[in-house]
Amino acid sequence: MADVAYEATGKTLEELFESSARALTNSMLEKLDSIGNSESVKFSLKADNEEKLLHDFLDEIVYYKDAENLVFNEYSLKITREEGGYDMEAVLNGEKINQKKHNINVDVKAVSWHKYKVGKDNDGWKAFVILDV
Repeated sequence: MADVAYEATGKTLEELFESSARALTNSMLEKLDSIGNSESVKFSLKADNEEKLLHDFLDEIVYYKDAENLVFNEYSLKITREEGGYDMEAVLNGEKINQKKHNINVDVKAVSWHKYKVGKDNDGWKAFVILDV
């Protein structure tokens, strides 16, 4: 397997980011409800546009999986539009990957820019994302 693709949606930008984070995590693990909440991380991001902000956010999730062996199932996000772009404050809750508890689907290596798209229409926000695995 070389790629995993998904489409995420949300009525708000925060809902889109949460939906996309869940899809990313669900690509990695068989059951999202197997993830506990014993660990928490907090970070801030800035970007020129919502496409870059979502990409950076998903990259952070992959980073924590690789560097800290963490996966998440709860996302508290606050996104504000500022002059020149967007600011985001994120608190993610989850736990360390446990091979006995978590069934691993694939190891996501990166979020691809290939065919990557974020947009808004009358129904809300949509994103198309391809993951390199």
